[in-house]
Amino acid sequence: MYNGKLLDGFVVFVEVVESGSFTIAAERTQHSTSYISKEVTKLEERLGVRLLQRTTRTLKLTPEGESFYQRARDVVDAAKAAEELVSGSQVEPTGLLKITCPVAFGLTMMKSVFTEYAQLYPKVTLDIDLSDKKVDVIEQGIDIAIRASDRLEDSSLISRKLFSDTGLTIASPAYLAKRGTPSNPQELSQHDIISYSYAKNPKRWVYEDLDGRENVVDINSRILVNSAQMELEMCKAGLGITRLPRFYLGDELETGELIELFTDYPKHQLGAYMVYPSRKHMSAKVRTFKELVEKTLARGE
Repeated sequence: MYNGKLLDGFVVFVEVVESGSFTIAAERTQHSTSYISKEVTKLEERLGVRLLQRTTRTLKLTPEGESFYQRARDVVDAAKAAEELVSGSQVEPTGLLKITCPVAFGLTMMKSVFTEYAQLYPKVTLDIDLSDKKVDVIEQGIDIAIRASDRLEDSSLISRKLFSDTGLTIASPAYLAKRGTPSNPQELSQHDIISYSYAKNPKRWVYEDLDGRENVVDINSRILVNSAQMELEMCKAGLGITRLPRFYLGDELETGELIELFTDYPKHQLGAYMVYPSRKHMSAKVRTFKELVEKTLARGE
């Protein structure tokens, strides 16, 4: 049976995670520290799992706690949004909105979003950082970050998956005519590779073989570059083989300017995500931008 106190436990737990302290969570919710501790303990007992690892100095989410936190944050956000909607307390978006986004993604997928938002909300000042370097969202005071990755690691941040895409291994006809066409990923070790320098390991690419097993391929990174756009241009110039998300490409495959390799192999799966800090109250400027991104780009995933 549903217990009306359950939502209170969600709110307390989310506040503890976001503040990193039982004491600070108690101050923010205007409760005692012992009440906060008891609420978290009751929540853990109800769920039958430990959500937090507690020491005298630190609090750390368990793997179960990380998964539950994302869901609990959604519930708390939805409850607050419903309350604001009914009370009519939402205000007109104003102020500075800081956004970071990969360069190529910003110039293609996000261009119309930026333009439309600026037209809809003239009282918001947009600070758009187009950069392929992954920045610290909290430290840099970023309101929303757009990221393309095969996985996200920031458990302290809220993430919304916008859509899935595939990573394609590509080369120009000129390069393949000169160096030959590799028939499988293992043969990439004999080729010149244009690698993304911000990747976790730019000298190793992971492929799934025809049997569904994951294989790591050591590659010869002849060129390391920190821009997906430059990767694409160097590839088109015949300087080597690269791997890029499909949405970074225009019509190069259709026109024959570039050729996709290993088409019989399972494609590398990537996701486009919207990431933002966990905050007690989402401002109108962040909420409206988030909603516009979801309306424009989200594909029901």
